[in-house]
Amino acid sequence: MMQTAETTLEAVIAASEDDLDDKFESVGDHDRAAARHFAAAARHHLAAATAEDEGDSATADRHTYLAYRQRLNGVQYAEIAVMDSESVDEVIESDF
Repeated sequence: MMQTAETTLEAVIAASEDDLDDKFESVGDHDRAAARHFAAAARHHLAAATAEDEGDSATADRHTYLAYRQRLNGVQYAEIAVMDSESVDEVIESDF
């Protein structure tokens, strides 16, 4: 049963990554890419929790590692979005 859930999860993530294009045109594109990576990280964390509950430590460890990698990618895209934002100085100087 875990094999099917894992295959489905990987198919969702692969489809999400297929939608990504190497050419990002706007800050919004970077924000969307960051969101996709954070969502993938959350899905991997949930899969890791399920695997751990089922006693499958190897699968849990794999999903935990994949979640970590997705989070790193999400942070990178979020950082690019901030650096490319023209109004970042205004936000930093405001009381926001």
